[in-house]
Amino acid sequence: MAQTVRGEVIHVVDPDDRDEFELTEDLRTLAESRYILVCREGGSPSWFERIRSFLARTPIKAVTIVSDTEASEGEEVTATVEETGIPGVYEATDLR
Repeated sequence: MAQTVRGEVIHVVDPDDRDEFELTEDLRTLAESRYILVCREGGSPSWFERIRSFLARTPIKAVTIVSDTEASEGEEVTATVEETGIPGVYEATDLR
């Protein structure tokens, strides 16, 4: 079932650079020649949200999106995604 995920790109793994990272075999197989985007779910937090998270010691919720479309670190993306068999990893069907 498709769902929409909005997030701020924290890190991008280029298809040519996958060998430089310790990826699980499942993720490596799923990504093949696509980009791996590690995103902060919900987008970039406001200063108030950052302070509240710091004081409450609430961790950042990160999601991993495998996409044909490249994105830059710091960019906010909205993606229509499908769940994969890997927890926290989604496959993008549309990335804006």
